[in-house]
Amino acid sequence: MADWLSFIIFAGLFYLMMRYGCGAHMIHGHHSKQGKSEKDIDPVCGMTIDVDKGYGKMHKSTLYRFCSRKCLDQFEDNPEKYTKQSTSDGDGK
Repeated sequence: MADWLSFIIFAGLFYLMMRYGCGAHMIHGHHSKQGKSEKDIDPVCGMTIDVDKGYGKMHKSTLYRFCSRKCLDQFEDNPEKYTKQSTSDGDGK
């Protein structure tokens, strides 16, 4: 009987922590949307892309989104060209 009571208490605490505590942002999706707009910009052509469409490529711990396979291929051929361009644009240079 004590085993069942311990299990019920543990399950209840686990539920409350996942629902309202430290794991709540993972369930409700708030973790991935913090500071993130609903659209990304293709670094090759500058086109705006929905976050759930197009192609994605991780490069140096950053996810880049592309409107087409052609833009992705151009990025893969010379990623430094497009990553330097996007960082220098943000600096106002």
